[in-house]
Amino acid sequence: MRTLARRSRGAGPLALVAALLGLLLLLAPAASAAGGMSDAAATLKKGQVYVDPAMANRFSESQADALTKKIDKADKPIFIAVIPDSPAYAKSNLQDLRTLVGIDGVYAVWHGDKFEAGGDRGAIGAGQPQRIAGAAFRANGGDIDATLNSFVDQAVPQTKGTGVNHSTSIAWVVIPVVLVALAGAGVFLLFRRAKKRKEEQARAELQQLRRVVDEDITAFGEELDRLDFNPGAADADDAQRTDYTHALDSYEKSKRLMDEAKRPEGVKQVTEAIEDGRFALATLSARRDERPLPERRPPCFMDPRHGPSVKDVDWAPAGGSARPVPVCQADADRVAAGLDPAIRTVHTDQGPQPYWNAGPAYAPYAGGYYSGFGGGGLLPGLLVGTMLGSMMSTPAYAAAPMMDGGHGYQDQYEGGDFTGADFNPSDFGGGDFGGGGDFGGGDFGGGDW
Repeated sequence: MRTLARRSRGAGPLALVAALLGLLLLLAPAASAAGGMSDAAATLKKGQVYVDPAMANRFSESQADALTKKIDKADKPIFIAVIPDSPAYAKSNLQDLRTLVGIDGVYAVWHGDKFEAGGDRGAIGAGQPQRIAGAAFRANGGDIDATLNSFVDQAVPQTKGTGVNHSTSIAWVVIPVVLVALAGAGVFLLFRRAKKRKEEQARAELQQLRRVVDEDITAFGEELDRLDFNPGAADADDAQRTDYTHALDSYEKSKRLMDEAKRPEGVKQVTEAIEDGRFALATLSARRDERPLPERRPPCFMDPRHGPSVKDVDWAPAGGSARPVPVCQADADRVAAGLDPAIRTVHTDQGPQPYWNAGPAYAPYAGGYYSGFGGGGLLPGLLVGTMLGSMMSTPAYAAAPMMDGGHGYQDQYEGGDFTGADFNPSDFGGGDFGGGGDFGGGDFGGGDW
């Protein structure tokens, strides 16, 4: 009897575990749900393709399962819904679905005979989901399965972040919370792993920026040497010595700040110091040559190493629209002659790219150069449609340098993070293809560049 009693008491925790696991199994999603945008969002949160029952004759359960497995294997925050053109969805749009799911990612909806896609700019570049969706739709002649698979195949390499079933994503944070009474240490380890991953990413981005900024500091130092100014020379006056001291102090300050930088946002102070020192050099050069003192203008947009700009010129990148940009005299001459300006490129995984198109890590780099010229408004105007320009126009970017505890600007722009309805709609772009209508039409995130 004593043995039986011990077994009965030991069965209590096991029964609790069995009940919790049974509850989780009951919550396991099916590829299709009862219908409605709320049901679609509930299914997508669990990492599966949603198919409204009314569309099962056009996109089968087996096709949905296969597409779910493909997205799950890719481990990307990509969400797909197939819904009918019915009154249940008459007032729905892509942004509503994004709000209900509440996860940064790439979203695509087949709605009746139309195909719509959009995405948060932290998960994918502005305008890319629409372009991928348009190409997939036009290439597959109304075949839902072929269109969706083509969309996913093209979106996966361009999507950042992890899928909802990834061990560090919010979908799986729910499970340790349920089991916290039995495995509190496990929950701690999961959060510790996520924090470590973000810290490693920040260190990698800082190292990437360090190489670029060190080049800028070196170029600034070489310009100081070329100036060949002797403060003790007979023809040097106090104003010139003040300018030279200011430039030299800025040079030393930029080196010190770069050595002290611990996170990517620390680079902003470095490029601020370089910009300030370069203007002091330009002023000193004008005094020595007895020219009018230069106007305080933004650095040359093409390459801040060129120093202060001298004028604005209308310029358009390949495939983009023209807009006035501040440039140095050499680049102004190149543009006037129909030549390409000398653009500052940096190394990326996709090869050399202009600094403004190299990813969110370069936001503080550019922001520091333009901080004294309305950096929160000037650059987005120059960079209309790019991820960097869009980021720098948001409140999240303005607040990012004040964040600490392992949460910086990068944390705000990573696909797969749970945001709920608390996200900036201007950072989510979407558009539809095939058949017109007003289901989520337009681009919530601005134009493409």
